[in-house]
Amino acid sequence: MTWNDEFHPSDHRGRPPGGGRSVREERKMAIEAESVAALYEQLKRRLADVYPDAELFLKAELAYEINRLKKEKNALILGHNYMEPALYHAVPDLVGDSLELARRAAETDRPIIVFLGVHFMAETAKILNPDKTVLIPALGAGCSLAESLTADDVRRLKAAYPGAPVVAYVNTSAEVKAESEICCTSSNAARVVASLDAETVIFIPDQYLAANVAREVPDKTIVAWTGRCIVHEQFSVEDVTAARRQFPDVVVLAHPECPPDVVAAADFSGSTAAMIRFVREHPARRVMLLTECAMGDNIAAENPDKEILRLSCRRCPYMQMITLEATLEALRELRYPVEVPEPVRSRARRALERMLAIA
Repeated sequence: MTWNDEFHPSDHRGRPPGGGRSVREERKMAIEAESVAALYEQLKRRLADVYPDAELFLKAELAYEINRLKKEKNALILGHNYMEPALYHAVPDLVGDSLELARRAAETDRPIIVFLGVHFMAETAKILNPDKTVLIPALGAGCSLAESLTADDVRRLKAAYPGAPVVAYVNTSAEVKAESEICCTSSNAARVVASLDAETVIFIPDQYLAANVAREVPDKTIVAWTGRCIVHEQFSVEDVTAARRQFPDVVVLAHPECPPDVVAAADFSGSTAAMIRFVREHPARRVMLLTECAMGDNIAAENPDKEILRLSCRRCPYMQMITLEATLEALRELRYPVEVPEPVRSRARRALERMLAIA
């Protein structure tokens, strides 16, 4: 199955077996809980298999205080799908993949945005909201893809391939986006590349995503950079083969940042939001996810009627820095503010807005 499907936001309307509240409704109830005890009981319904009771109660205490401060400061909390489960289910107002969060960041009227994601995500929110305070809970929450090239690298690529438009995956710095014609995410990359009136396209920085896009858009010549996601590059065809040998009925889902041979071996490849939708809607009872393992925990909690295989946990070390404790301190102390200087911000914004117009 193709990975270039329309995505849906991850705080979806899917319901647990036998009816009941949606994930979105349960998250809203957690955010509005009137006591730590009420929030704890709310989380326990979803996460009893993820955390011991004592740890879950401590997390409920932290989440309750975060939600109190969020209301007091009129802050918006955006969270990426790779958050740890307690954060995912108790704190963010909006949850999604990079494209959905970019859209929502552009729409908010709240004065403070706390981004539960890595630096390029918070930076994207600041690019789209220059007059708002944008906070990231951990300064060290970077990204191997964003760190794999600089604006100077992009300028050298443009000089080597004059006239070729540059498509920047959102997993890039503001300076790199500013040197690019348009941005993309994993959910719309092929669509963005196909929209360009050029035979040759420079695609940065993800080598594997570029190769997977090239298969979807064979009429384009794609010049790729050599960046790789430190999580997704670890998956192999052997992982898929071993899973199928042990579980012949398993349906394998791979993120498009995985190597092309892994994507080809999978049954489906798509963005985090597309993978969430697939698990919710597909009749398969056993699914293996080739992506960041916290997302596997979140999907398992949302789909208790399905067996989610995570044969080896590959946690993003940067997303692991985004904790309840760090989020609480971010709201208490208004740290760490993200800044993007002009004219970098305005040039990067143009690339993002072109993407949003296509998306």
